Amino acid sequence: MAASLAALVHMAPDASAHESAHESRAAVNCVGSNTVSFSPGLSLAARRTLIGGSGAYTCLSTDPALRSGTSSIDGGGRNGCFFSDATTVERVTWNTGERTTVVYHLGNVQQVAGQAVVLVMGRVVEGRFEGRTVASPGLQVTLDPLRCASKRGVELITGPSTLVIL
Repeated sequence: MAASLAALVHMAPDASAHESAHESRAAVNCVGSNTVSFSPGLSLAARRTLIGGSGAYTCLSTDPALRSGTSSIDGGGRNGCFFSDATTVERVTWNTGERTTVVYHLGNVQQVAGQAVVLVMGRVVEGRFEGRTVASPGLQVTLDPLRCASKRGVELITGPSTLVIL
């Protein structure tokens, strides 16, 4: 996953021309955790699911005032324990009071020993950093990986995540 993230950082587009001077070329690197729910739960066969959740991050930025953020996550699509084709929206509220809305269209969710290894790519569509590319890799832990084979499926995953705004 580190190699994938490094490749994404290398391929990142230049900052949008409409950014203000104080955030031109600013990159934000955040670490934290996400909790994501699926309804119905993830099963062996992909099916239409709704996604909800939240995140909390501690950040490093070229803007010293920006130090942390919390987020809400929602979306949906066809998802299963071995397949994901969904669009997800993450709405981040920074400690400065500013907001960022990210839409993730491209995602790679791999199940390794029943645990979700997630790499999603998106774009900031509104708010601070509008037009920027976002990478969000993480490892969300399925507390009971055998649930993939159950009727209810995996309804909740939680664990460390990163938020990188390029």
